[in-house]
Amino acid sequence: MFKIVAKKALNPTITQMDIFAPQIAKKAEAGQFIILRVDDDGERIPLTIAGFDREKGIVRIIFQIVGATTMILNRKNAGEFIKDFVGPLGKATKTNGLKKVCIVGGGVGCAIALPIAQKLHNSGAVVHSITGFRNKDLVILEKEFRNCSDNYTVMTDDGSHGRKGVVTLPLGELLVKNEKYDEIIAIGPLVMMKFVVEATRPYGIPVTVSMNPIMIDGTGMCGGCRLTVGGETKFACIDGPDFDGYAVNFDEAIARSKVYREFEYRARESCNLFKKAVR
Repeated sequence: MFKIVAKKALNPTITQMDIFAPQIAKKAEAGQFIILRVDDDGERIPLTIAGFDREKGIVRIIFQIVGATTMILNRKNAGEFIKDFVGPLGKATKTNGLKKVCIVGGGVGCAIALPIAQKLHNSGAVVHSITGFRNKDLVILEKEFRNCSDNYTVMTDDGSHGRKGVVTLPLGELLVKNEKYDEIIAIGPLVMMKFVVEATRPYGIPVTVSMNPIMIDGTGMCGGCRLTVGGETKFACIDGPDFDGYAVNFDEAIARSKVYREFEYRARESCNLFKKAVR
């Protein structure tokens, strides 16, 4: 059992939790993930590590309330426990040798991007960050990004906060200004990452994307997280989750991400918590 030490609502649909898991905190690195199970009857879900404190033994997770399991998890409060919390899994984001980087985050993907930006900032790298959200009510971690970025732009689709537009707008402006990045790191919805790659392609700057498809076991045995990268089958849980953005077959990944949408909708509809919420 793993204790929830702290809980905080970042916006109406995104929650932050600090979990006491000293063995995981001891080895965790930016870019890795955990798999948790809320209770004995719960499904396994992957969540990227959004931060950690090795001295206190704390691992931070940030999740969006989108389905039955995240609804049940969100009902837990500080002082309560999670049944299983396994990790760290996956390969850490490579940051060694990077002197100037542009971090592009979209929605809840910003929770994954933040510890990477912080690590680069603490290592002395120049960090430019761009984050995008649908509207001002969904903006998260703005203060934290400002604190670790030399240049920071927040975008909203409707212009209700920051600049109006998508993340590729300021990215394109920076690239046109001939900013010399060692790498661009994009983390967010698949469509967003695809367009970040395409916007960067003419400039030949390396692009790393974090692929978070459906995962079940986190060890490469189930095959649920398979991707096509450079014409080869890869598994996000053990080969990633970071990959060369130019090599990822995004169209295939986007199509696969829709396969279980109806199943997830039905699971959410059948959840007792959902039924109570809509009454």
